[in-house]
Amino acid sequence: MRAAVLTVSTSKAAGEGEDESGAALASFAEGLGAEIAGTEVVPDDRARIEDRLRIWVDDGCDLILTTGGTGFSPTDVTPEATRAVIEREAPGIGEAMRAASREHTEHWMLSRAVAGVAGSTLIVNFPGSPKSIAEAGEAIAGALPHALALIAGRETRH
Repeated sequence: MRAAVLTVSTSKAAGEGEDESGAALASFAEGLGAEIAGTEVVPDDRARIEDRLRIWVDDGCDLILTTGGTGFSPTDVTPEATRAVIEREAPGIGEAMRAASREHTEHWMLSRAVAGVAGSTLIVNFPGSPKSIAEAGEAIAGALPHALALIAGRETRH
């Protein structure tokens, strides 16, 4: 399985600080058995996010994980960029991630993270902090291999 990680952060793209969230997502993907095909940091710019997602979809990545840009700020456009790229939404993934955050923050319902399928690629928006990534990742890690197998058309046990 090939995975890519996209960090959406205007400050990190400008070189302000280390991209800890991208590193946390890459580690999460490796824990699923993925080979990291690429990582990138882009600013909160819908066109740049869409472009990078499309490039990795066209490159045959099985899984693209994004971090950042899923809140209520006017610059938070990751969900909109993701929806422009995906063909089928997978709402249960975002719902599971939000539910997992409920016990950790009173703001859990403010996440607008989405997930969906583009071609044979699953794209999942994660929160922007390493702590939140770990919490959300734990909630969906068990289902992702099965989802990826289904997307690839492989036989699976239900």
